[in-house]
Amino acid sequence: MKKFVKILLIAASVLAVSCTAKEPTTPKVYMTTDISAEGLVKVFEALGVQYDGKVAVKISTGERGGHNFLKPELIKDLVQKVDGTIVECNVAYPGARYSNEEHWNTIKYHGFYDIAPCDIMDEFGEVRIPVQDTTHLKFNIVGDHIANYDWMINLAHFKGHAMGGFGGVLKNQSIGVASSNGKAYIHSAGKVTTKEELWAGIGQTEQIHFLEAMAAAAQSIHEYYGGKMVYINVMNNLSVDCDCNAHPADPEMGDIGILASTDPVALDQACVDLVFEYPSTEGDDAAALIERINSRHGIHIIEHAEKIGLGSRTYELVNID
Repeated sequence: MKKFVKILLIAASVLAVSCTAKEPTTPKVYMTTDISAEGLVKVFEALGVQYDGKVAVKISTGERGGHNFLKPELIKDLVQKVDGTIVECNVAYPGARYSNEEHWNTIKYHGFYDIAPCDIMDEFGEVRIPVQDTTHLKFNIVGDHIANYDWMINLAHFKGHAMGGFGGVLKNQSIGVASSNGKAYIHSAGKVTTKEELWAGIGQTEQIHFLEAMAAAAQSIHEYYGGKMVYINVMNNLSVDCDCNAHPADPEMGDIGILASTDPVALDQACVDLVFEYPSTEGDDAAALIERINSRHGIHIIEHAEKIGLGSRTYELVNID
């Protein structure tokens, strides 16, 4: 009888704790329409993040010939505020960022070398790190310099993308942080582990699997840093094409603003929503970007990222203007 009473008391205690436990908080996405160096610092500060140690600022250094990438004069104040290092990785396709030498020349040509220390994370080697979602990937392949940093600011240019539909923080953290071979591994959804195999046509995969592989890779970076990450999307120069395109299409819609969050899923979802809800008029029309996102099933990377626990598609948008 005493044992039965004790069990009832334990059960009652557990129930009481579960009933008083706080509901999960809705992630906040902070937004400013001030697309300037000052606006970028302001939206970062709105997050209230206390960072320490060495900070990596992951950007796309942009393909030579392109002109939509985030400019040094826009990001300089933020990078210097956190005493950050601009980090990138080599690409998996022939171009101005394919080899170390070509990539360094591009970094310097675009002016990033003048504002902060820069690092090609896979310049000297790569490592494999764990993934939680092993549906397509068994690991993630990243530059071995990832170990040199304690924090990462994922500073992405939100725009369209020929394969992914759109590029935001999830893409910047998956394909963007992967080494050149890691990019091939993600693009093939785990079928090949080298860029040479990908270009030989071995790693063809379904679009949905590619998007899911990107989500899994993005989660692996978040987990690697133990959540010590900040996510920022700059919504300007909203072309249907990525900054990896040397000749991107001109934007057909106006700039929107800068958004930041500690939840990458909420952030990309908020940006997609702003595009789909954009008040289009003649000569200022979001239709092309919306078509690019829909035709590539782009929203699925966000859906899968939420499914595997990287973040929430539900968010609270906070305008700080």
